[in-house]
Amino acid sequence: MPNASARPKHNRRTRRRRRADPARNELVSNSLESAQQCLFNQDYGTAFVHYLLVLNLAPMFKEFAKDSFRFTLFKWAEELDSVGRIQDLFDCYEQALELFPADEVILNSMGEHLFRMGFRDEAAGHFHKALKLRPDYPEARENFYRVANWLVERWHFLMLNDHRRNQKYQQAIQKAVQGGCSTVLDIGTGTGILGMCAKKAGAAEVYACELSKTMYELACEVVTANGMDGSIKILHMKSLDMEVPKDIPQRVSLVVTETVDAGLFGEGIIESLIHAWHHLLLPPQRGENEFGEQSTTGRVIPAGATVFGMAVECLEIRRHHRLCVTEVGGLSMAAAGELQSPVSCSSEPDDSMEPYTTERLSRLPGGYKSLTEPFTALHIDFNNVQELEGLSSRKVQEIRLPVIQGGELDALAVWFQLHLDEESSLSTGPQEDTCWEQAIYPVHSTKGFVLKPRDELVVEVSCRDAYLRLCSVAVLRDGHKIHLDKRVDSIYPENPTSNPEAELCSALACLQTDQTKDLCMLECSEMALLNNHDYHQSFCSALAKLISQLKGRKREQGCVFQSDPTIPSQCSSLLYVLDVSEGFSLLSLIAASQGHVKAYSSVEKSKQQEVLNRLAHSSGIAEQHLEFWLNHIEDEQGMLQRPSREDLWSAIILDCVETCGLIRQKLMEKASLARCLLEEGGRIFPERIVVYGKLVESDTLLLESAVQGQEPTLGFNIAPFINQFTVPVHVFLDFSTLECRHLSESVELFVLDLMETNANYTHREVKVQATTAGRITAIPFWYHIHLDSEISVSTLSHNSHWKQAAVVLQQPLEVRAGDWVRLAVKLHKSTISISAHLENTPGMQ
Repeated sequence: MPNASARPKHNRRTRRRRRADPARNELVSNSLESAQQCLFNQDYGTAFVHYLLVLNLAPMFKEFAKDSFRFTLFKWAEELDSVGRIQDLFDCYEQALELFPADEVILNSMGEHLFRMGFRDEAAGHFHKALKLRPDYPEARENFYRVANWLVERWHFLMLNDHRRNQKYQQAIQKAVQGGCSTVLDIGTGTGILGMCAKKAGAAEVYACELSKTMYELACEVVTANGMDGSIKILHMKSLDMEVPKDIPQRVSLVVTETVDAGLFGEGIIESLIHAWHHLLLPPQRGENEFGEQSTTGRVIPAGATVFGMAVECLEIRRHHRLCVTEVGGLSMAAAGELQSPVSCSSEPDDSMEPYTTERLSRLPGGYKSLTEPFTALHIDFNNVQELEGLSSRKVQEIRLPVIQGGELDALAVWFQLHLDEESSLSTGPQEDTCWEQAIYPVHSTKGFVLKPRDELVVEVSCRDAYLRLCSVAVLRDGHKIHLDKRVDSIYPENPTSNPEAELCSALACLQTDQTKDLCMLECSEMALLNNHDYHQSFCSALAKLISQLKGRKREQGCVFQSDPTIPSQCSSLLYVLDVSEGFSLLSLIAASQGHVKAYSSVEKSKQQEVLNRLAHSSGIAEQHLEFWLNHIEDEQGMLQRPSREDLWSAIILDCVETCGLIRQKLMEKASLARCLLEEGGRIFPERIVVYGKLVESDTLLLESAVQGQEPTLGFNIAPFINQFTVPVHVFLDFSTLECRHLSESVELFVLDLMETNANYTHREVKVQATTAGRITAIPFWYHIHLDSEISVSTLSHNSHWKQAAVVLQQPLEVRAGDWVRLAVKLHKSTISISAHLENTPGMQ
């Protein structure tokens, strides 16, 4: 037995100096020299290999070579990314992190690659590690905020703030456990709250599973903090992959879950429960009176659901899903073909389409009109496995809905009642004060169909692929059936006094006509942009003004404007316009339609390019006057280049604001490069962006941004952990329908000048006077986008395709009417941050 009281011996080996190895030293020296030479020659791959060798053999060079090694890694990663060698890229980052495991810059850079490739969980982990190493690292913070919006969606906060929902779930679980359900599985545990409710109610064994790595790690932290880490087993896996006894020792008597979306089945609850009944749950009770031995039978919370729907008229839904205008910026859209959003539902599954989208009906700008009474679409019993298995093969159900008031048929809105047990339920209806949105099934037609009172709308309900599908298929009018899947402008004449026989004949004629058209899918935000008349008209006017000025200047220089850009001339007569807008854009065509302009479009998708070519042809724009720039460059970095060796751009159109309401990343860097590529008198569109904001009091924004209050949620300590994913900027906001009190007038917060680099700044202090007493909880902001000194568009206009954003203060600020509030506004790499404090009051809020 060793002598525990003996003094520890010194490690003598530390006193012996390692014998010099001349060959090793020479290899290190030669490799370091080779790395530097390869770096100079821009041979980044070879340089990276040499640096790896040097730093593994001689770690003492780490500090000396760190900056050069980082630079080499990032350049080599760019090359690997450009040629699609993704696995090699990540291997290089793994090797780099073995050498520099605590390097926040490398961690952040790897996170950026992961996020861009869709690995959001992993990206969040790298950004989080970088922030822990350096809390004031702005790039990592900005990246973490962006990825946090993806990983921990805002409904998590709303759900945890929904006390009524939480209490009802807790009561149902407590009742089941105390009734004999002693073993529990929480599927899709999220924060772990339902599993902890089961344990608190007295369950002997509790298991939970979570697929998201971020939420799994969060649940582990929450369970540990609440002293249940030894009594709740959390598995990082899908429930579909779980087996007995491999993952859990025996079948459980209760499954609790809330893996439902606004369309009820969209998160896979049907498949999960079928698998659970076959592999993880005890068999269900056989008879209505079998209540005595619940520990020997299985059950599910929620026990079932009832789905409701109604037909609605809503301009906001309409303009996001189908074309509502006949011309855009002076261009007729007749030749565009059929344009629609990728949200479209039919009884037959289509992998290219999403059957529904989601909206909070109560917050839609302009509101909505109910065209029918709510109807029951479907009922499902989650405790009946045969019913679950037969759902996809159910016969298509046809429902006839009496129309109660006239209006244009834009969508079917759907919600449900979740039956937790035989006594308790939760509703996601549009009139409820709930954390839920409603499912929206848009109706696509070239021209809207106007329903009339006494019409009957025929709706088909099915679940072919375990997705709830609702389709408006026909209208019964005066004894005749008008099919809605045909061209509405063919079957519904303009004259409202037409007799029913004429309408029927028109409908029959339509059935015999080939209605096939070129169909092109546009994202919902792209459809809304296309329908934004003011936006395109403003660009049309600003481009026409600039092109007229430049043509006049060139004529003064002796240029002769020719129609064919392939014919050489002494003076370049063509004007060159580059549109680098994200996604689908008609701005290049609008520029080309001005005449003597060669326009370059950044539209990438072939179907969308076909639409532009058809529109160009129908508008008389020569084929050679429109070119798709991205077809000819290797990567995005080459986008902002000269149109040719001799020429510069007359105008460069930058996409400055994301649909969500944020300034686009790297906007100012792109503007700096664009300025260098303009001809004399050329211009960047827009030339200036002015940010406006307002002080508001909004409990809604607080509830959607973080778990509120000092009290634990159902007695559990959850807030400190989920609130790590609180982001200071709330996006995709409709300010016009936000529940809030306005505490000030609008105020100019910041100016971004894309044409005058010396006019820009990184921070600014703004004084704003409170007009009403209250608590400042947030500062919503929006943009006036100035195309030139006279023409501008606002992201706050009623027909804008943009949403707004808001900075949510960490601590609300109490103000009285007349108080002055000082706002410190900062811009870092396109990210706006705002802090606020009262004038003459020390300390920031």
